[in-house]
Amino acid sequence: MKNILKVITGFILIRVSLIFLDSCNNTTIPQNISAVTNFKKDRYLGKWYEIARFDFRFERDLNNTTAEYSLNSNGTIQVVNRGYNFKTKKWEEVNGKAKFVNNETVGMLKVSFFGPFYNGYNIIALDDDYKYALVAGQSLDYLWILSRNKTIPEDIKNAYIEKARKYGFNTDKLVWVEHQK
Repeated sequence: MKNILKVITGFILIRVSLIFLDSCNNTTIPQNISAVTNFKKDRYLGKWYEIARFDFRFERDLNNTTAEYSLNSNGTIQVVNRGYNFKTKKWEEVNGKAKFVNNETVGMLKVSFFGPFYNGYNIIALDDDYKYALVAGQSLDYLWILSRNKTIPEDIKNAYIEKARKYGFNTDKLVWVEHQK
C-alpha cells in the first residue's frame, strides 16, 4: 500500500511540476500565425497607445492605456503598462519585462508581470515606420492594436482588423480605447 501511495504521489508531483513549467513558459503563438521578421527592437522601444484590445481582467475598465518599452541593462525589455480606471477614477500601472523567444529579429517575445510566469507577446503586423502594430498573445483570446499616436488612420485600422479576422480572431470582441485628447 505504501508503494502505491509513493507512486501516486510521485505521479502527482511530476504532473504539477509539468503544469507549473508550462505556465512559466507559455510563449507560444496561435497556430498558423507568424510574428514579423526583420524586426528591429530599438525602433519598437518607446511609448505606444493602445487603440483597441480584447478585454481581459487586467485591463478591464481602463482607458487612456499605454505601453512603454525600454531596454534594461541586462538586455531584457522593461514594460510599463498604464491606464486610467474610469470606474475607480484612479491611474493603474504595472511593470514587467519582456524577452525574445528566439532570435531578436523576429517579433516573438515572452512577457512577465508576475514573477516566473510568462505569456506570449507576438507582433504579427508592423508598418515600415514602426508607427502601428498588431499584437497577438499566445492564443486567439488576446489581441491589441497599437499606435504611436492616440489615433490610427482608418485604412490602417481596417487592414489590421481584416488581417486579425483572417487569422481567426473574433474582431467583434475588440474594445476601442478612449484617449483624452
